[in-house]
Amino acid sequence: MEETYIRQLLAANNICVTEGLQQLFADFVTDPANKNLVNQILENQKRLMDQWALKIRLADLDMQEIVFPNATVGKPYEYRLDMAALQWEDIALLTIDGLDTTGLTYDPATKVVSGIPVISGDMRLALKCRLKKEAEDVPPHEKKIRLVVNPDPRSLWKNVPSDTTDPFWKADVACMQESLGAKQVVAASKRGRSHANNGGFREDDYLVKHWAETGWSLLAVSDGAGSAQYSREGSRLACTFIASYFDECMTAEWLATADRLIKTYNNNLQDKATKALNSFIYETLGNGVLQTHKKIEETAARLNASLNDFHATLAFVLMKQYDFGYAIMSFSVGDGPVGLLDEKEKSVTLLNWLDVGEYGGGTRFITMPEIFSSGQFSSRFNFILMPGFSHLILMTDGIYDPKFEVEANLTRWSAWQRLIADLAGENEGRQKVTLERTAVGTEQELAAWLDFWSVGNHDDRTLMIVY
Repeated sequence: MEETYIRQLLAANNICVTEGLQQLFADFVTDPANKNLVNQILENQKRLMDQWALKIRLADLDMQEIVFPNATVGKPYEYRLDMAALQWEDIALLTIDGLDTTGLTYDPATKVVSGIPVISGDMRLALKCRLKKEAEDVPPHEKKIRLVVNPDPRSLWKNVPSDTTDPFWKADVACMQESLGAKQVVAASKRGRSHANNGGFREDDYLVKHWAETGWSLLAVSDGAGSAQYSREGSRLACTFIASYFDECMTAEWLATADRLIKTYNNNLQDKATKALNSFIYETLGNGVLQTHKKIEETAARLNASLNDFHATLAFVLMKQYDFGYAIMSFSVGDGPVGLLDEKEKSVTLLNWLDVGEYGGGTRFITMPEIFSSGQFSSRFNFILMPGFSHLILMTDGIYDPKFEVEANLTRWSAWQRLIADLAGENEGRQKVTLERTAVGTEQELAAWLDFWSVGNHDDRTLMIVY
């Protein structure tokens, strides 16, 4: 090796070793001192090349752009540095500085950054590392890494109070809990984030009326159309007027007729009994719906407003418990589902069909005269006689849209089972609604549960549960 190096060195300096100098050259290259000098030169050359390779590798590392996946405040985050994919097999990672106040930590053993971010912003982190070939006492090199932590979307929504001086003002949140004989009912209605963000009003409404002396109960839910100027009042009037109608309608004669027809139906399911009961329901509930429409129309006229300004849906149930089961009459116009659940049988009976339209936007309202002339009007009424049930649920689309997503899910027991589990606390915030007869404060729990987060679903939310 020494001879080859010295020959190349001499040649590079235009020195030729002639035939007569061969013995002299042999003695020169075998001289221990000269051999040592050559070895020192070769070692220094190698050291220089290693230093150059190190500089090049560190420069490449410095120029390599590394951006961690975005994180979101309040949401669990985990990202593992894939050493092979990054081509970092020659790097020993030590620490990542800049995570102290973020809520995140770095585990050198697993190469994982994880935690729940507590602050948002464009973070500039410093990865302290060295190459594996470097000595352990070498000061670590610093690699800048970017991490964007997005704010919690919920924090971007404002909660501007509605105008309490407005003649049709209503509370932004309302809730109630009441006994219906052997059953309990809880209901809550909450202004949607889309309305709260600009100080708008809660457009939904509900009403519960129980006539303890007769055993009958009325459960009503209404959703005011957001595009209608006075829809918040329209939804309130829809519930109020249908309750007023039954207050007057339930005479001794009406009660006796209802009892007789329902008992006959229970004892004899022949066509004659069914037709008689259906006729009674259509006439009674249909007249109530028509009277409600007319009274809202009269209100609009008195205020020199258009009936369209009061657009609102209406779904209601008239229910009574007999010794042979529950008689349930219902009516619906709009897009709010009414579901009757039987946990023992794991079955759901949908008591209405929805006015959703082929491509959406097909909602109908109690304020629309055409619903009464439509050939579908009679199909808006329903009757069912059940030995028992676990839940009777009425809702507006503020619940239906995020929890069921599509109409087909309304007939699936699994979809309703998910809703019940959600109410029991199986949700992101572990918010629980205690649906037990002896529970106190269930209405407040339900009002809190209505604040669940669902991307793109920020409408008013109203939910009523008989259990």
